[in-house]
Amino acid sequence: MTKKFQFQNQAEVARAIAKYPEGRQASAVLALLDLAQRENQQTHHVTDEAITTIATTLSMPEIRVREVASFFTMINLKPVGKYHLQLCGTTPCMLCGAQQIKQVIMDNLDISEGETSNDGMFTLTEVECLGACVNAPIVQINDDYYEDITPEIMKNLITDMKNDNLPNPGSCVGRLNSAPAGVTQTVKRKV
Repeated sequence: MTKKFQFQNQAEVARAIAKYPEGRQASAVLALLDLAQRENQQTHHVTDEAITTIATTLSMPEIRVREVASFFTMINLKPVGKYHLQLCGTTPCMLCGAQQIKQVIMDNLDISEGETSNDGMFTLTEVECLGACVNAPIVQINDDYYEDITPEIMKNLITDMKNDNLPNPGSCVGRLNSAPAGVTQTVKRKV
């Protein structure tokens, strides 16, 4: 007998459902899929049991939950590593070196696209546009964007992840938001 999935944070489930009017609770499906995935700290994916629980909770057919889950790339239906590296492969990132970044990841982690490392730490997925084209190439690591990536920066990020010590997300070259290349942030310090 398979273990039934139960949400750890029932208050968050109730809050997500309460955002929608009576009879429209199914609109909370994406929020509950995301919550189920975040609560799965072992494999960082939505299990079949979680899909069944979500369908029951929202009084909707299980196939509808699966349709939503399979449509959004942010929902993982298979286990992923502790660090899910989602590399943008669309034209701006490709033109700015995404393929070289991908090769660095594959060489340094001994994985191919769509695979998880043997230690379960890393998964590489090529995704469509991440919407930060001006700072291409971009790698989304879990929930955070790392922008203006170069092969050397990617090697350093891999080392940091192996040591569980990721730097702050954003431009890896200090670019100020989406300013032209070379315009960097200045940190104002309190005196």
